[in-house]
Amino acid sequence: MDDIRPYRSTPVFDQDTLPAALRARHDTKAEVWGLVRVIEGELQLTYLDPPSEIVLTPDKPGLILPQQPHFVTPLGPMKMRVDFYDQPPPAG
Repeated sequence: MDDIRPYRSTPVFDQDTLPAALRARHDTKAEVWGLVRVIEGELQLTYLDPPSEIVLTPDKPGLILPQQPHFVTPLGPMKMRVDFYDQPPPAG
């Protein structure tokens, strides 16, 4: 599993630079997994199908399945990025 690497990553965003598109409903493409990695602070990840919410921290990344609708909400000062994979990513 150590050889599974993201094919693309977003820039690092903070609570002020996080794009509106990530704060609103969106989803990954078919056969694309996203792994939301919090570098500092906390971020709420809201899944819309099935509905649920989790709080992400530097020790707890959030997995986005292919075509899964979701959005994120900063919970105070934070830094985060999203790594994109063409197969299920490693858990950590």
